[in-house]
Amino acid sequence: MTTTPVRPKPRTVLPAGLPRPDSAEVGERRRVLVLRRASDVWALLGAAAASISITTLLFTRLLPLSGAVGFWVLAYLLFLGLYALLVSFDESGPAVRDKVAAVVVQSLGLITVVALVFVVVYAVFEGREALPHLNFYHQDMQAAGPLDPLSKGGILHAIVGTLEQITLALAFTVPAGLVCAVFLTEVPGRFARFVRTVVEAMTALPSIVAGLFIYATFILTFGFQRSGFAASLALSVMMLPIIIRASDVVIRLVPGTLREASYALGTSRWRTVWHVVLPTSRSGLTTAVILGTARGVGETSPVLLTAGFTAELNANPLEGPQVSLPLAVFEFVKSPEPTMIARGFGTAAVLMGLVLFLFILARVIGGRAPGRLTKRQEHRRVLASRRDAARFQARDHASKSSSIHGSSE
Repeated sequence: MTTTPVRPKPRTVLPAGLPRPDSAEVGERRRVLVLRRASDVWALLGAAAASISITTLLFTRLLPLSGAVGFWVLAYLLFLGLYALLVSFDESGPAVRDKVAAVVVQSLGLITVVALVFVVVYAVFEGREALPHLNFYHQDMQAAGPLDPLSKGGILHAIVGTLEQITLALAFTVPAGLVCAVFLTEVPGRFARFVRTVVEAMTALPSIVAGLFIYATFILTFGFQRSGFAASLALSVMMLPIIIRASDVVIRLVPGTLREASYALGTSRWRTVWHVVLPTSRSGLTTAVILGTARGVGETSPVLLTAGFTAELNANPLEGPQVSLPLAVFEFVKSPEPTMIARGFGTAAVLMGLVLFLFILARVIGGRAPGRLTKRQEHRRVLASRRDAARFQARDHASKSSSIHGSSE
């Protein structure tokens, strides 16, 4: 009797060129969605070199053109056209448009970063003579003049003035801005639409108008003197629309399902706002406050109109003129003396460092993710859980005791 040999089951054969899966690996390999080929890099380099060469030929030999701005604008336009032409040799129409759009977006982002780095580096470089002196940070300009060396005088009065004015302005604008943003989001209606329109219109308010408003009402009408408090009111007028508008957008991004879940548990509207909406949008609200701070901390004209200028240290924002860092920069660079110009650029570098410090501090304080608790909040939760466990244990013990007494009777 002959037996038919059993053929083994055919195994799956992978196409040629594909790597075989490793038995030790778990899960799928991540697919690369962005394909960058060598031809794309060569097209970028070739278009850049050709555009610069053609622009140089036009500006120096063929056309009566001059100016650095016109040179780079024309070179950029030629670069886009040449890059689209080179890419069209290998790609179809939609792919060409996609690659050109990607290059435009990336180049604009690069230009923004380069401009920012140039401003920072230029301010630090021009103020390099004033920044190493320690007296620059702990002295004022009361006993220093334009002809005095950099080893005498400083900007302590401007630093104190800026910190006090922006602190008072934040004390006014943060509560008012958040309450107004919550009102616009949680209480919709005709009046809310009117307030939103006014806020959007005030975001483009010139700073000189805010300073004139506080000067006409607070100083001329009510008879108060120029002070840091008046300057903080003018800065508040500038910062309030920015904080309201940004906070309104952030709060509207909170999913409606979170509100519905809170309402389903029987919670009121304002308790939902306090415990659900605001904690969820904490990071975005911090960004809104940062935007408002950036708008107010760099203003010069409102402070000049409402606080005046002084070379002495005035730590009392309620009385007497008080200077800020932007106003000090404005006054320093007006002088033709090199030492005063160096002080002005050094003050600008200190202002940028102060703004960076405030931004980092705001991120540390309010930049926690939704649902993430601080150590103090976690400690409170643990204590509350222990109290609940002890209460449940006592209740169970009482119920058992009552059942035992009932059975014995």
